[in-house]
Amino acid sequence: MSRILDLRDKARADKRRIVLPEGEDARVVKAASFIASEGLADVSLLGKKDEVEKLAGASSISLEGVKLIDPFISGGREEIIGAYYEKRKYKGITPEEAEKTVMENLVYYAAMMTAMGLADGFVAGASHTTSNVARAAIHCLKLDKEVGTVSSSFIMEMEDCPFGEKGLFAYGDCGIIPYPTSRQLAGIAIATSDLFRKLFAIEPRVAMLSFSTKGSAKADSIETILEALKKVKSRRPNLMIDGELQLDAAIVPEVAAHKCPGSEVAGRANVLIFPNLDAGNISYKLSQRLGKARAVGPLLQGLDRPCSDLSRGCNWEEVVDTTVVTAIRAQGI
Repeated sequence: MSRILDLRDKARADKRRIVLPEGEDARVVKAASFIASEGLADVSLLGKKDEVEKLAGASSISLEGVKLIDPFISGGREEIIGAYYEKRKYKGITPEEAEKTVMENLVYYAAMMTAMGLADGFVAGASHTTSNVARAAIHCLKLDKEVGTVSSSFIMEMEDCPFGEKGLFAYGDCGIIPYPTSRQLAGIAIATSDLFRKLFAIEPRVAMLSFSTKGSAKADSIETILEALKKVKSRRPNLMIDGELQLDAAIVPEVAAHKCPGSEVAGRANVLIFPNLDAGNISYKLSQRLGKARAVGPLLQGLDRPCSDLSRGCNWEEVVDTTVVTAIRAQGI
């Protein structure tokens, strides 16, 4: 049984309110229907009521149990626009500009619902870019000061895989920061390991990945990794983390025994931290498309409320998986 699928029982046991702002997308509408029918979350779907109902009808999708919110006629519209204006007026925006932003891009509407406590989290990205979703989240939510940086991670699960946690991994960052500084890289490692532990109650074993293992090469990027490693160890002394490690040294016990004997992480890593966005994004897509991994994310990290992006190439079940993870992240907040 997939451990990602097992998370559905955890979400169902303590339902959270999750808003999906892309009601014009058939994949999202189908996912919302499934989430409601399975009791995975109290799901709200944003969009023009007539258009969403027409789309659902054309695809024979039931909207029973789905809370359909039409922001263009909703009684709470002015309050949400006003709250966004108050949050961003220090940047010089006008009330008219605030209304334009919120109403022309409903990801902002969903983000403000989350910021205002009208929802516990939001999921978007089926028809919006990652930069669009991340910008809405950053503009509307607060930074988690302990983590200190906004990033993303993926939960990856591969069948019949002996590595990681029997094929289960967290990858970070695969969607937000192109070239992280040592401070940002430390934040990515902390946030990704915290997420892995919360979702699966498994102790994270974190590998800071590189093209080098333990000084086998020299480069500025390796110095950044080593400085990040120091920062993580000073902030989380009990976290199992090591680097710099090549991928095979991080996950293959036989290679680890040769390249870095004595490491408590090498050969056993279940959380993989990439040195830059090129490496992270390419690796998750390779794992998903060639390795046939089940991928959940990008899960946005470093904010005070849970929210998640989606790949624009996602299917409806990936929307469900990401909503489930977002709901679990909201439990206990």
